Amino acid sequence: MTVTEQPVTADTNQHYDLDPDVFGQFLDPLRKYSSALYASETDTLEQAQRRKLRFVADRLGVTGGERLLDVGCGWGSLILFMATEFGCETTGVSPAPRQHGYIAEQARARGVADLVHTRVGHFERIELPPRSFDAVTLLGSIVHMPDLGAIFRRARAVLRRGGTLYVSESCFRNAAARTAFDTKDGTEFVREDIFGWGDLRPLSDLVTAAEDAGFSIVAVDDLTDHYRRTIDDWIAGVDAAAERIDAHGHGLAAKLRHYLEIANAGWGYTTKHYALTCRNAR
Repeated sequence: MTVTEQPVTADTNQHYDLDPDVFGQFLDPLRKYSSALYASETDTLEQAQRRKLRFVADRLGVTGGERLLDVGCGWGSLILFMATEFGCETTGVSPAPRQHGYIAEQARARGVADLVHTRVGHFERIELPPRSFDAVTLLGSIVHMPDLGAIFRRARAVLRRGGTLYVSESCFRNAAARTAFDTKDGTEFVREDIFGWGDLRPLSDLVTAAEDAGFSIVAVDDLTDHYRRTIDDWIAGVDAAAERIDAHGHGLAAKLRHYLEIANAGWGYTTKHYALTCRNAR
């Protein structure tokens, strides 16, 4: 396990650098902080999150031993899973230092410390060898990055020829919805009071940026209903652990619940959640 640190502070650290125990109270045991994938009415959150990780592996064409870069790696659910289940050599990037200590601990406990590496920093600025990865993933992280074009160009620059990029992201339903709702109180609360910074775009902006960077789009999956159910499960977790969450900050549980309720209110009306699979075909 290698953690490379550099002085870095992101606006989003106010949320992602909270004590990992806060997220352990309402996320699944893997602490995956993005949409799950449910197959039945009886699926638990953990089962659905494990299914989603296998879905990502399938979309990437992972069979074993690939080199994977996860941008905005959170608490390491994807890189730990790919290292444990597929023997992949994985690198995670995030500007939130607390996440890296948690991932290092988990990698040692699971016996994959030699396969899991993380970098503290911004994807746009850290040094990475060109054409050095078989796959790049961004799960719910591109919303926190200001320059879409730069992100897709950077992703393509570090992918080998024929490599695959997977992006799952929440989006405004279309450009008109963005214009109508981008400055509403609920949007501003989530952007400023929860994350510190974020820019929700329509899917068309992501597709244009991917195509302009040179990617071929090979799949678009609509996961909106799955994210609604994921957040329902998170809200139940916040309610069940409200006292323990508030031990990390007075009123924190109510603040988290309000954010999750706002997110779920928009699905299918103002917002959607998509998975975009792109191939570096040239």
